[in-house]
Amino acid sequence: MSYKRIIPCIFLLQGKAVRWFDDRELLSEDAIALAKHYSDQGADELLVFDLSDSDEDHEESIDLLRKITKFVGIPVVAGGNIKRLEDVKKMLYAGVKRVVLNFSRTGAVKLIQEAAGRFGKEKIAASLNDFDTLFKHQHLIEQNSSEIIFMHRLDLNSVMTLTEIPYVIVTDTMEESEIFRILKSPGARGISGKFVSNEEMDYHKFKELCRDRGIQMTSFESVLDFSNFKLNSDGLIPVVAQNYKTGEVLMLAYMNAEAFDRTVKTGKMTYYSRSRQSLWTKGETSGHFQYVKSLTIDCDKDTLLAKVEQIGPACHTGSPTCFFQTIAGTDYDETNPLEIFQSVYDTILDRKKHPKEGSYTNYLFDKGIDKILKKVGEEAAEVIIAAKNPNTEELKYELADFLYHAMVLMAERGLTWDDIIRELSDRH
Repeated sequence: MSYKRIIPCIFLLQGKAVRWFDDRELLSEDAIALAKHYSDQGADELLVFDLSDSDEDHEESIDLLRKITKFVGIPVVAGGNIKRLEDVKKMLYAGVKRVVLNFSRTGAVKLIQEAAGRFGKEKIAASLNDFDTLFKHQHLIEQNSSEIIFMHRLDLNSVMTLTEIPYVIVTDTMEESEIFRILKSPGARGISGKFVSNEEMDYHKFKELCRDRGIQMTSFESVLDFSNFKLNSDGLIPVVAQNYKTGEVLMLAYMNAEAFDRTVKTGKMTYYSRSRQSLWTKGETSGHFQYVKSLTIDCDKDTLLAKVEQIGPACHTGSPTCFFQTIAGTDYDETNPLEIFQSVYDTILDRKKHPKEGSYTNYLFDKGIDKILKKVGEEAAEVIIAAKNPNTEELKYELADFLYHAMVLMAERGLTWDDIIRELSDRH
């Protein structure tokens, strides 16, 4: 059974959020706060559309997108006013997970091929308003995108017979029964639109209603009950929180059964305060939430390790981690850049050994050394161009692109990071 996602949508116009693509009444002056509200309330993903017409307003929307992706703890998918490959690039650089290309726009066929070839089909979604477009371009869409966004009500059975690509329905219906019907469709990976974009909606309660109807919603499920844990004398289990990206240890806190249950259900770290004798969700007052990536129990079942996405600093002092006072030995920086490089390289190497359909990395390997060298050269040129721009944000993204393609070249020619580090060490 596939897991379903709740995906509220935000329509951006001149830096503000409006109600709907054909109802441009103001919904919120602060689109970032609205996005954060959806994230905090338990949405699984966010769908953002730029309704601007001018290039100036489009740039403002992309800047908003950049801020939204930094402040929310859920993936962001975005589209709207995308006319060229550069627009796709800017949205991806703003931090969105996937860019939506509107097939009602002129030039969409060429653009989706260019975008998938440049960034990989997993970064591209196709937005459709009717079945005729899907039928006409079915092979092209399946070859160059990983998701379809349907922008109206439709016959779900017809969709299932036409394509196996997972789809999201963006609908204006406010009928709960229709929402359940959509979510029960095997191909639907999520629901968006007016119903789930209601600011007053309690996503956790709605997910419970879905589960009561046999609809499996995205959430964490523990394979062990709290009763299986070995607790301390206070009936609590200690929890070590760790940054899932860097491995940095952030803090130590405690859970009782209720805190553990709430953490698993909401996906946000909830602890038990021994001093206040009550539950507390990390970030509920500061906004510095911890979003769960995984929970692991140690061999004695008496300590939990929570790998989390930390929003803002973990410590009440403003420090990124509560462990910042060195009392013995040397204070080493635990955010080791080499670990990040090695992790990316390992993923590239795994793609080479175990090809994945639609992978941009495999596309490069399949094309061979000449294509890889061409891309390294192109990315090096883009680094030079970006370096002339006073805004270092673009340079950061171009350097990351260059390093990725350099690692593909390393994997193609059998070089490892150990080889590079040894060479640098010898020179040093």
